[in-house]
Amino acid sequence: MVNIREMTDADIEAVAAIRVSGWRHAYAGLVPRHHLDAMDATANAAAHRARLAGGDDRSVNAVAEEAGSVVGWACYGPCRDAGRPPGTGELYAIYVLPELIGTGVGRALWTAALGGARQHGYARLVLWVLRGNAHARRFYERAGCTRDGAERTDEVGGAAVPEVRYVLEPLRTP
Repeated sequence: MVNIREMTDADIEAVAAIRVSGWRHAYAGLVPRHHLDAMDATANAAAHRARLAGGDDRSVNAVAEEAGSVVGWACYGPCRDAGRPPGTGELYAIYVLPELIGTGVGRALWTAALGGARQHGYARLVLWVLRGNAHARRFYERAGCTRDGAERTDEVGGAAVPEVRYVLEPLRTP
């Protein structure tokens, strides 16, 4: 049984570990190996804690919990893309422990994020996915998201990493 709840300070280390393991699993072959190997959950937790302590972070963080352990994390908030219409939110991240991919944890986080985004007044949601991340792209396409044609390239570990944007409009809960 998956329980979705708001992230607390006590969850930050577990979320950082999930994020690092999620990157290593999902982005193997898509971003340089040396970057994935250098990722550090302790440093990631410290950065997350500092961002939240800054007081101007408007993101919403939720965790998935099973049997008392945090097994997934989702984060959403205002859209960061210029030129998007008012009422546009953005899904910044969903990560699940790699061994639990396909068990419904990601779907539960997605559903909770959609409900929360709607409660925060978002009429549509955008998200960015690495172009080569076929698994994530299928997940979002099955959830009703469509590519809107926007692309960008980020630099990760010295390499160009292309991303594509998806949109869910109108925002609806499955």
